Amino acid sequence: MSWAVTGAGAVAGIGRDPGELFANLCAGVSGVGELKGFDLSRHDARFAYEVDDRPGPGTDVPRRATALLIDAVGQAARDAGLDERDLRGVPILIGTGLRELRSVELWQRDGTDFPPQDLHFGTALRAAFGADDTHTFSNACSAGLYALALGTDLLAAGTADTVIVAGVDVLTETMYGLLERVQPVPPDRVRPFDRNRAGVLMGEGAAAVVLTRTPAEGRKVHGVVRGVAVNCDAHHVTAPDPAGIAEAVRAAHAAAGLEPRDIDLVMLHGTGTLLNDEAEAVAVADAFGEHAGGPLMTAVKSMTGHTSGASGLLALVVTLSCLAEGLVPPTLGLDDPVDEAAGFRLVTGKAAEAALEVAQLNAFGFGGVNAVAIVEAAR
Repeated sequence: MSWAVTGAGAVAGIGRDPGELFANLCAGVSGVGELKGFDLSRHDARFAYEVDDRPGPGTDVPRRATALLIDAVGQAARDAGLDERDLRGVPILIGTGLRELRSVELWQRDGTDFPPQDLHFGTALRAAFGADDTHTFSNACSAGLYALALGTDLLAAGTADTVIVAGVDVLTETMYGLLERVQPVPPDRVRPFDRNRAGVLMGEGAAAVVLTRTPAEGRKVHGVVRGVAVNCDAHHVTAPDPAGIAEAVRAAHAAAGLEPRDIDLVMLHGTGTLLNDEAEAVAVADAFGEHAGGPLMTAVKSMTGHTSGASGLLALVVTLSCLAEGLVPPTLGLDDPVDEAAGFRLVTGKAAEAALEVAQLNAFGFGGVNAVAIVEAAR
């Protein structure tokens, strides 16, 4: 079974809608910059990939994750021709890593007003869209694609004809501080699969797609979700397991009824961390076997940073544009690939033109929470 994507929305540091985001990615525009939202004197790391929506450097405000989510969902609903003022009865599934943790930090430290009901995205979604069927899932960095899997399950079960799937995350001082302390040298940018990478930097963003069983007459279809596979290998709290990742890739191919040779593009998870890139490369090589050198591959976190729970769905929105335009953004900072990725067709330097029909999206999170989706171009 497959499901049509009839609407898409996205917000990131280098684009406030899917068109602007894709154009900047293809142009090699990086969103990295000196950290704006926190007091720099408290941190060794200096850089992040932020959305520029704060009142000024060193200042922060609550509900930023909610605001980005509302923006992305509204874009997707309008794009799909839905009445964004009345989304009653339309399930909205949100994947996130940290929800409104930043707002809680501001409340705890500064006494910023933040009522507990605003912890749930459903409060704002109800106010903005009349949404009455909202669900939030916190499945680390694969949360967006996990939500996508659950959305396709609702459609397959016949309990909904249309669903909205979204992902969102913003920087929190807790996570930013944790990451800078576990990386040997604070990185100044994300360099996926490069031998000289220093680690990951967080980014901010939100993305949303509208999935439907039967598109309305004349309604544009951006692409088709052929299958989504999820698993939890529980290998380690933070270290990825190539075997668990490879299993998720194979399961996604099976769910889509496709073979590795059918995949034209792989949107790699590509976090730039010292363990994840090699593990992902080993897993992809294992799952694809003799066809590992076939598809083009890229990692857009080199320009968006790691947007955590939003990353899988941001990659999905970008992938839809790749399939429609026949263009693949490059991976920035990839000058000397790790040995495990030596046989891959990694896109570097500039965007690559190619005829694309089928793409694979990877998303892997702490605790071995793996998700892989297969998307096909609209016909």
